[in-house]
Amino acid sequence: MAAVTAEMVQRLREKTQAGMMACKKALTEADGDEEKAVDILRKAGEAKFEKSQSRVAAEGAVGSYIHMGGKIGVIVEVNCETDFVARGEDFQRFVKDIAMHICASEPLYVNKEDIPAEVVEKEREIARSQATADPKNASKPANIIDKMIDGRMEKFFTEVVLLEQPFVKDQTVTVGDLIKNLTSKTGEKVSVRRFTRYKMGEGLEKRSEDFAKEIASMTK
Repeated sequence: MAAVTAEMVQRLREKTQAGMMACKKALTEADGDEEKAVDILRKAGEAKFEKSQSRVAAEGAVGSYIHMGGKIGVIVEVNCETDFVARGEDFQRFVKDIAMHICASEPLYVNKEDIPAEVVEKEREIARSQATADPKNASKPANIIDKMIDGRMEKFFTEVVLLEQPFVKDQTVTVGDLIKNLTSKTGEKVSVRRFTRYKMGEGLEKRSEDFAKEIASMTK
């Protein structure tokens, strides 16, 4: 079993904001593997990476992705707290992956909070109309209808909000999960600030292509 040093404990503590004893225990259980220790702390609810979200992230990188043949282009700004992390391999890979994801999944907003209130209200009205118009729901109580509407709204969010979307290269995690994982790994606040997606001929009638499926096949 690998020896757990004070330096290892301190580094893990700075990265996760977890307690010293919790960090030492996690490192011991992970046999000194820092990444495994982070996972152990997160599962135990000890990793407090959320605290880093209140800090200012003014460094980072602007990444881009151009789809094969120049059909679609994406520019995305991802922020972190230090230039050291911004230049790191994990952060640079993340920026590229996010640009590719945006290209494939076509989000409209970064966060739920970015959606205009009138858009949310309109979607909720549509969901309510669909639920009440379905004969199968005629005898269902109002609270059940409300739950159905909430479920349809969550589906809407996964379609249009970047952080809520399943990651195009791994559908078992969301983009928001990836950000949390990178935040835990780097010990810094990581956030997607903004993005722009260009599609050649957008607004013109043209043949429809499944870009998400094409990009997913390229990553296998």
